[in-house]
Amino acid sequence: MIEHVSISDLGVIERAEWDLAPGFNVVTGETGAGKTMVVTAFSLLLGARADAATVRTGADKAAVDAEISVTADHPAHTTAQEAGVLMEELDETEGSTPGAAEPLLLGRAVSAKGRSRATLAGRAVPVSLLGAVGSELVTLHGQSDQLRLKTAAAQRAALDSYAGQAGAQLLAQYGEAFAAFQRQQAELEEITAHELERRREAEQLQRALEAIDELDPQPGEDEQLKAESMRLDNIESLRNAARSAQAALSGGDAAEVELGPHAAELLDRATQALSTVTDQDSDLAEISRQISEVSSLLTDAASQLGLYAADLDEAGPERVAEVHARRAEIDKLLRLYGPEVTDVLAWAEDSRKRLATLHSDSERIDELTETVAQLHAQLWQQAQQLREIRSEAAERLSAAVGSELGALAMPQAHLVIEVTPTEQLTKHGADTVSFLLQPHPGTEPLPLGKGASGGELSRVMLALEVVLAEQQNARTFIFDEVDAGVGGKAAVQIGERLAALARHAQVIVVTHLPQVAAYADHHIRVHKTAADGGGVTASDVRTLQHSERVAELARMLAGQEDSSSARAHAAELLETAGQAAST
Repeated sequence: MIEHVSISDLGVIERAEWDLAPGFNVVTGETGAGKTMVVTAFSLLLGARADAATVRTGADKAAVDAEISVTADHPAHTTAQEAGVLMEELDETEGSTPGAAEPLLLGRAVSAKGRSRATLAGRAVPVSLLGAVGSELVTLHGQSDQLRLKTAAAQRAALDSYAGQAGAQLLAQYGEAFAAFQRQQAELEEITAHELERRREAEQLQRALEAIDELDPQPGEDEQLKAESMRLDNIESLRNAARSAQAALSGGDAAEVELGPHAAELLDRATQALSTVTDQDSDLAEISRQISEVSSLLTDAASQLGLYAADLDEAGPERVAEVHARRAEIDKLLRLYGPEVTDVLAWAEDSRKRLATLHSDSERIDELTETVAQLHAQLWQQAQQLREIRSEAAERLSAAVGSELGALAMPQAHLVIEVTPTEQLTKHGADTVSFLLQPHPGTEPLPLGKGASGGELSRVMLALEVVLAEQQNARTFIFDEVDAGVGGKAAVQIGERLAALARHAQVIVVTHLPQVAAYADHHIRVHKTAADGGGVTASDVRTLQHSERVAELARMLAGQEDSSSARAHAAELLETAGQAAST
């Protein structure tokens, strides 16, 4: 709901701001007073094209701002959040309740040079975003304005809303089935469309896994082979070092020439030297024991050196070639899947799973083909049910709108709602919905906006909004020239219909008919004042109290707000409208 509006330097309006109330708000004023600028202000907030000619003469820019109350779950709030506009949340600690409204600020400025600037919640935004958020909140009907129900999608959504709960439940079920159908069909198409590529991938994985399995690398084997290769490449120096160390510890072979005492011999001498006195001194006995331990360790080391050298003697050229070949094969795998053997084994495990998936494609294709066929048949059945519900709702909606049009001085007009089958399924069913207007019997029904004048079109939209209001979310409706070419009893009926719509939504109407204005809950007047000394004319916008309303209605009735008879007639209009609205 729009709560507050301010305008500066827009057309003849120099500066004006006023509050709007729930229910029926009417805007009146003399011809040329600036009522059109009020409608222009709302158009700018809804993303209309900016025109530098609307800037007040002598001003640098025109500005329009509106404060609209929006619940946190409203689509406009969601649109603003998704666009990254920061929204001030209600403080739960201050007693706010879920679903409570919070203010949303919309702004538009137009410079005298034609440049335009849009703001939302105090932040600069593209005009398109301002229009997207505004269209979720406000609907503007006028001769030059776009129709809310001009698109086939909007007309289909309106008809579905009017169809009620049964249609909504079936449409929800259809939507879920259609989404499942699309997912399964997309997977089937992906598998079949890339069957050759997937077969090639399977063959490549198969060859790679066979190579890995044939080599059968073990974790850490690459490092082990590296160490063994280094040992074999230095076998002569290692053997000589081992033999020399063994000779130093325990002496050479019998065939070798003795070059001097070895470590084992020297330790044996030390042990013999102490053996005769160990029972005489405990310290010497301990030292003798330590020498014996060293002699034992030395003997073991010498033995191990001998075995090491013997092992090297057995490692011939064949083992060197074998190690080098094994390392080359493993290095090849590491370059492809490495850098370590564990990485190669992990890749192989993942590839076996992928290969199993690829091998199961044929079974999956058969399974998906059957599922897609079943869902397709189910969707067509549900689409037929949707068409039947829509066709029945179309008849009821057409009849209801026809009754409203009869009361709006268009008794011969008929709203034709066509529900036409399509050859393809969509996420909304298999129908196109078209709203057509037949202004007079015998004429060809034409799409909304092409088969009626501006005033007639406004009344058609009023009739539609009145009928649809109970099924749709509350919003703000603005009507300009809804009463064009109407007077007398028909004008009273238009006022009644606007009041009926205002029970479900906020309604703002710019009118020149007192019969319509009398039904308003809130009366706003645009008054033009001529400037002294030939200056620029200005208009003032203000809310009227009861006595002021009587005077304004008298002016609208007779052009003489001070006429007692006109005032009496105006008071009677207000009283009659008040009584009708209360019933």
